[in-house]
Amino acid sequence: MTSNASLIGKLFQGVKGSEKGVKGSERTNVQTAANVLSLPFSPFHFLSLLFFLLLPTLASGQSKKQLERDKARVEQEIKKLNSDLAKAKKNSRSSQQQLNLLEKKISERTKLINNINGQVNLLNMRMTQTEDSISLIRTQIDSLKLEYGRVVRALYNERGNLDKMVLLLDTKSYNYAYLRTKYYRDYSRYRRRQAAHIQQKEQELGDISLDLQRQQREQSDLLAQQRRQKDQLSREQKEKQQSLKASKQQEKSLQQQIAKKEQQKRQLQQQIQKIINEEIAKAASRKKKGSTATGSSGSTTTASSAEVALTADFASNKGRLPWPCYYDKVSREYGKYTHASGGQNMNNGIDLLCKAGAPVKAVFNGTVSRVFTCPNGTRGIIVRHGEYMTVYANLATVTVSEGRDVATNQNLGTVYTADDGTAEFSFQLWKGTTSQNPRQWLR
Repeated sequence: MTSNASLIGKLFQGVKGSEKGVKGSERTNVQTAANVLSLPFSPFHFLSLLFFLLLPTLASGQSKKQLERDKARVEQEIKKLNSDLAKAKKNSRSSQQQLNLLEKKISERTKLINNINGQVNLLNMRMTQTEDSISLIRTQIDSLKLEYGRVVRALYNERGNLDKMVLLLDTKSYNYAYLRTKYYRDYSRYRRRQAAHIQQKEQELGDISLDLQRQQREQSDLLAQQRRQKDQLSREQKEKQQSLKASKQQEKSLQQQIAKKEQQKRQLQQQIQKIINEEIAKAASRKKKGSTATGSSGSTTTASSAEVALTADFASNKGRLPWPCYYDKVSREYGKYTHASGGQNMNNGIDLLCKAGAPVKAVFNGTVSRVFTCPNGTRGIIVRHGEYMTVYANLATVTVSEGRDVATNQNLGTVYTADDGTAEFSFQLWKGTTSQNPRQWLR
């Protein structure tokens, strides 16, 4: 394509040449020059190119907003987990809960790092697009400046022929003078337009360069966040390993404690069974001695009649006996059960979790036949009600003594509270050598 500067030279060759040459080929050059110089860079082409350059940026902007919303949600979740974890750490018995919270926190932290990675990748794409836009505008500016310089040099070389009076008088026709004058005005406007266009492009270049600097600062901040989150993730993973180790140690300790408690319960069942057998043997021995004794007082018959009456009275209250203490929950029902270590035990009564130091009361009138020490060092009481016996075990204090008569709801002692804060009370009910389900007797 013929350059603007060469067109200027050809156009002004007619000032020194013939009118015929000007009316022919130069008139064509004037029209070609006007067409070329009137649209140095098509606005439609520029807007189209700008749209395609910005289309990925607009899409990435939408994705960035979504990532930022997700990031805020994950950060809020991590904040809540930190609060829950701090509460769990205050309770030394909740290491498994701490471990679960740590695992969830690590999962959320990983999501946060992936979110930041996504933002960094999007930002890198935008920075690449911005750098491409800067390169394109610089190329346009260089091209505009080069073309503008050629035009200025061409006009400068023809400055002697650009006097308005020369353009008007040094012609052989009015039409040719008009074309020369119009051409002069067109090129004056073109130079101003080119200068303004170059200034506009330089302003665009400055704005985009500032945007690139902002993106670089944003990238630096995101990378710093990424490093901090990765460091925090590493610390949390180490904390998880320590918590897992502590949890296993605590689990092992708990298993040992459970095994010890189950052993003590078995020993308590055996001890109570032995005491019950002894009490039945004593009662049988007393009955036998009474049947062979001589005398006219008839005291033995009276005592036997009272025992029979107490037995009948106790039996008639089945399902209406008061509970021996106030409790929060039943920790073990009557009957066989499988404990944590996998073995089976028989619970001859019912175990109740109570408030620390809860008072224990007699469920019916009777006589304290035995006060004994349980395998775990706590106290136990057996109250006889004719042929029936009630057992109150795992007491911290005892307020009655052997041989003493007690009434319904009379205080017998208080429930023992263990080192871990639990206060568990065991209640049993027997008829002879057969244990009864307390649920069927208590109201």
